Amino acid sequence: MSALEWYAHKSLGDGIFWIQERFYESGNRANIWLVRGSEQDVVIDTGLGLRSLPEYLYSSGLLQDRGAKEDAARRPLLAVATHVHFDHSGGLYQFDRVAVHHAEAEALARGDNFETVTWLSDSEVVRAPSPGWRARQFRVQAVQPTLILQDGDVINLGDRQLTVMHMPGHSRGSICLHDKDRKILFSGDVVYDGSLIDWLPYSRISDYVGTCERLIELVDRGLVEKVLPGHFNTFGAERLFRLASNYISKAGICHKVSTFAVRSLASLALRVTNSRTSP
Repeated sequence: MSALEWYAHKSLGDGIFWIQERFYESGNRANIWLVRGSEQDVVIDTGLGLRSLPEYLYSSGLLQDRGAKEDAARRPLLAVATHVHFDHSGGLYQFDRVAVHHAEAEALARGDNFETVTWLSDSEVVRAPSPGWRARQFRVQAVQPTLILQDGDVINLGDRQLTVMHMPGHSRGSICLHDKDRKILFSGDVVYDGSLIDWLPYSRISDYVGTCERLIELVDRGLVEKVLPGHFNTFGAERLFRLASNYISKAGICHKVSTFAVRSLASLALRVTNSRTSP
């Protein structure tokens, strides 16, 4: 299967494109965002990486200026992982320039498929990307980041800037990217319009509460009008406020106890699964 078949995209305007893996039918299917700038383009998350995402970006013309010649000079392309979970980081190995938060840089560099919570089944991939492909073969490949991110860093695209916000809770290195001028938040799995996951091996409820408080502050200060999340559909500031507030209100002792039990089971299952699939 070609990259042009595997991916699909739509334009949201203002240099932003929403890309998805067509034949990965799962609640874990991540949104891939392309943000174009005057001096640099950025891909936010890369999906599973079962087909070449860079090939798709170039072949579909997404990285070419309207009216430009095919041999025109290309802008630098940076792939940024909002976190290293497999559904977001699987395609990072396809890019020459890769950025990730420092808290998860070592896990990515060593290809730690426990921390990437690799969990993929044949039933979720409804068309095999290549003959004989099986989900048990899938691994997040080790990638040496070329850019280590910290809270407050700014990724300069020329005519727009994306500010890094370290927002742990879902994972220890989760980030959001904030386009302050346009009041757009690329939120990864920090927040999306669904049940927020805080029971994975490196999830931490106390961190998540602090992150949600920070999200509420963004809304209260009028700094976010649109959220482009890691899963499902986009939403606005009112929904962001509600999602963050609801998480805080439910993060009591009962939630912590039940989450501890689920995390223990999930960690055991991930260790068993990834020990079986190790080379």
